[in-house]
Amino acid sequence: MDLTPYVDNLRQELAVAADAGGEDARALAERLTAPLESAARLTLLNALSAAMGEVTRELAPGSVDVRLRGLDPEFVVTAPPVPEPLREEPEPVVAPAPPPPPADADDGAMARINFRLPAHLKARAEDAAAAEGLSVNAWLVRAVSTALDGGQRADPPGRGKPSGGRSFTGWVR
Repeated sequence: MDLTPYVDNLRQELAVAADAGGEDARALAERLTAPLESAARLTLLNALSAAMGEVTRELAPGSVDVRLRGLDPEFVVTAPPVPEPLREEPEPVVAPAPPPPPADADDGAMARINFRLPAHLKARAEDAAAAEGLSVNAWLVRAVSTALDGGQRADPPGRGKPSGGRSFTGWVR
Protein backbone atom coordinates (compact mmCIF):
# COMPACT_ATOMS: atom_id res chain seq x y z
CA MET A 1 0.00 0.00 0.00
CA ASP A 2 1.47 3.31 -1.04
CA LEU A 3 1.32 5.93 1.73
CA THR A 4 2.72 8.70 -0.49
CA PRO A 5 -0.69 10.21 -1.40
CA TYR A 6 -1.60 10.48 2.30
CA VAL A 7 1.74 12.06 3.22
CA ASP A 8 1.48 14.45 0.24
CA ASN A 9 -2.00 15.45 1.38
CA LEU A 10 -0.63 16.20 4.86
CA ARG A 11 2.21 18.27 3.33
CA GLN A 12 -0.30 20.31 1.26
CA GLU A 13 -2.52 20.95 4.28
CA LEU A 14 0.51 22.15 6.24
CA ALA A 15 1.52 24.48 3.37
CA VAL A 16 -2.01 25.98 3.18
CA ALA A 17 -1.98 26.59 6.94
CA ALA A 18 1.52 28.15 6.75
CA ASP A 19 0.47 30.54 3.94
CA ALA A 20 -2.08 32.05 6.28
CA GLY A 21 0.67 32.82 8.82
CA GLY A 22 3.02 34.70 6.52
CA GLU A 23 6.60 34.21 5.38
CA ASP A 24 7.95 33.07 8.74
CA ALA A 25 5.25 30.41 9.13
CA ARG A 26 5.91 29.16 5.58
CA ALA A 27 9.66 28.76 6.34
CA LEU A 28 8.87 26.92 9.57
CA ALA A 29 6.47 24.58 7.74
CA GLU A 30 9.16 23.72 5.17
CA ARG A 31 11.62 22.86 7.96
CA LEU A 32 9.03 20.68 9.73
CA THR A 33 7.90 18.83 6.59
CA ALA A 34 10.64 16.13 6.64
CA PRO A 35 10.25 15.17 10.35
CA LEU A 36 6.45 15.30 10.07
CA GLU A 37 6.52 13.01 7.02
CA SER A 38 8.30 10.31 9.06
CA ALA A 39 5.93 10.80 11.98
CA ALA A 40 2.92 10.66 9.66
CA ARG A 41 4.14 7.40 8.05
CA LEU A 42 4.74 5.87 11.49
CA THR A 43 1.30 6.95 12.71
CA LEU A 44 -0.40 5.53 9.62
CA LEU A 45 1.59 2.29 9.98
CA ASN A 46 0.49 2.01 13.64
CA ALA A 47 -3.14 2.59 12.67
CA LEU A 48 -2.92 -0.04 9.92
CA SER A 49 -1.28 -2.53 12.31
CA ALA A 50 -4.05 -2.01 14.88
CA ALA A 51 -6.73 -2.45 12.21
CA MET A 52 -5.13 -5.65 10.91
CA GLY A 53 -4.92 -6.92 14.50
CA GLU A 54 -8.71 -6.61 14.71
CA VAL A 55 -9.12 -8.29 11.32
CA THR A 56 -6.85 -11.12 12.49
CA ARG A 57 -8.99 -11.66 15.61
CA GLU A 58 -12.06 -12.02 13.40
CA LEU A 59 -10.25 -14.21 10.89
CA ALA A 60 -8.67 -16.59 13.44
CA PRO A 61 -7.07 -19.05 12.88
CA GLY A 62 -6.04 -17.07 9.79
CA SER A 63 -4.16 -13.79 10.08
CA VAL A 64 -3.25 -10.51 8.37
CA ASP A 65 0.21 -9.09 9.03
CA VAL A 66 1.50 -5.63 8.12
CA ARG A 67 5.10 -5.61 6.91
CA LEU A 68 7.18 -2.63 5.91
CA ARG A 69 8.72 -2.87 2.44
CA GLY A 70 10.83 0.21 1.92
CA LEU A 71 8.66 3.09 3.13
CA ASP A 72 5.34 1.44 2.35
CA PRO A 73 3.39 -1.15 4.31
CA GLU A 74 2.49 -4.48 2.73
CA PHE A 75 -0.30 -6.79 3.85
CA VAL A 76 0.38 -10.51 4.17
CA VAL A 77 -2.76 -12.59 4.46
CA THR A 78 -2.58 -16.11 5.84
CA ALA A 79 -5.93 -17.75 5.17
CA PRO A 80 -7.32 -20.19 7.70
CA PRO A 81 -6.76 -23.80 6.74
CA VAL A 82 -9.58 -25.17 4.68
CA PRO A 83 -10.76 -28.51 6.02
CA GLU A 84 -10.48 -31.27 3.49
CA PRO A 85 -13.86 -32.25 2.16
CA LEU A 86 -15.08 -35.53 3.50
CA ARG A 87 -14.41 -38.15 0.94
CA GLU A 88 -16.74 -41.04 1.13
CA GLU A 89 -14.83 -44.18 0.60
CA PRO A 90 -16.55 -46.39 -1.91
CA GLU A 91 -18.01 -49.47 -0.38
CA PRO A 92 -15.54 -52.29 -0.79
CA VAL A 93 -16.68 -54.82 -3.30
CA VAL A 94 -17.31 -57.98 -1.39
CA ALA A 95 -17.29 -61.15 -3.36
CA PRO A 96 -20.52 -63.03 -2.80
CA ALA A 97 -20.23 -65.93 -0.43
CA PRO A 98 -20.04 -69.28 -2.13
CA PRO A 99 -23.43 -70.93 -2.30
CA PRO A 100 -24.10 -73.26 0.61
CA PRO A 101 -24.16 -76.95 -0.04
CA PRO A 102 -27.63 -78.28 -0.74
CA ALA A 103 -29.69 -78.87 2.38
CA ASP A 104 -29.95 -82.57 1.66
CA ALA A 105 -26.18 -82.99 1.29
CA ASP A 106 -24.99 -85.11 4.14
CA ASP A 107 -21.25 -85.36 4.10
CA GLY A 108 -21.27 -86.97 7.52
CA ALA A 109 -19.09 -84.29 9.10
CA MET A 110 -20.52 -82.83 12.26
CA ALA A 111 -19.27 -80.04 14.47
CA ARG A 112 -20.19 -79.47 18.05
CA ILE A 113 -21.01 -75.99 19.28
CA ASN A 114 -22.01 -74.73 22.70
CA PHE A 115 -24.95 -72.43 22.25
CA ARG A 116 -26.32 -70.48 25.21
CA LEU A 117 -29.75 -68.94 24.97
CA PRO A 118 -31.62 -66.83 27.47
CA ALA A 119 -34.24 -68.96 29.25
CA HIS A 120 -37.20 -67.27 27.55
CA LEU A 121 -35.71 -67.94 24.07
CA LYS A 122 -34.87 -71.53 24.96
CA ALA A 123 -38.47 -72.17 25.94
CA ARG A 124 -39.73 -70.65 22.69
CA ALA A 125 -37.25 -72.69 20.62
CA GLU A 126 -38.35 -75.88 22.38
CA ASP A 127 -42.01 -75.06 21.73
CA ALA A 128 -41.35 -74.31 18.05
CA ALA A 129 -39.35 -77.51 17.62
CA ALA A 130 -42.06 -79.56 19.31
CA ALA A 131 -44.74 -77.96 17.11
CA GLU A 132 -42.81 -79.13 14.02
CA GLY A 133 -42.03 -82.55 15.44
CA LEU A 134 -38.29 -81.90 15.54
CA SER A 135 -35.64 -82.04 18.20
CA VAL A 136 -34.37 -78.69 19.40
CA ASN A 137 -31.03 -79.50 17.75
CA ALA A 138 -32.65 -80.29 14.37
CA TRP A 139 -34.83 -77.18 14.64
CA LEU A 140 -31.78 -74.99 15.39
CA VAL A 141 -29.86 -76.54 12.47
CA ARG A 142 -32.77 -75.73 10.16
CA ALA A 143 -33.11 -72.19 11.59
CA VAL A 144 -29.39 -71.48 11.08
CA SER A 145 -29.49 -73.00 7.58
CA THR A 146 -32.54 -70.89 6.68
CA ALA A 147 -30.88 -67.73 7.98
CA LEU A 148 -27.67 -68.41 6.06
CA ASP A 149 -29.44 -69.45 2.85
CA GLY A 150 -31.20 -66.08 2.65
CA GLY A 151 -34.57 -67.19 3.99
CA GLN A 152 -35.02 -70.19 1.71
CA ARG A 153 -36.04 -73.11 3.78
CA ALA A 154 -35.21 -76.53 2.55
CA ASP A 155 -36.33 -79.51 4.56
CA PRO A 156 -34.09 -82.51 4.31
CA PRO A 157 -35.81 -85.42 2.62
CA GLY A 158 -37.94 -87.53 4.90
CA ARG A 159 -37.88 -85.02 7.76
CA GLY A 160 -40.86 -82.76 7.07
CA LYS A 161 -44.46 -83.35 7.99
CA PRO A 162 -46.18 -85.98 5.92
CA SER A 163 -48.28 -84.65 3.11
CA GLY A 164 -51.46 -85.79 4.86
CA GLY A 165 -50.88 -83.33 7.64
CA ARG A 166 -50.57 -86.05 10.30
CA SER A 167 -47.36 -86.97 11.96
CA PHE A 168 -46.31 -89.92 14.04
CA THR A 169 -43.57 -90.15 16.57
CA GLY A 170 -42.19 -93.07 18.54
CA TRP A 171 -40.48 -96.41 17.99
CA VAL A 172 -41.58 -99.20 15.78
CA ARG A 173 -40.61 -102.82 16.31
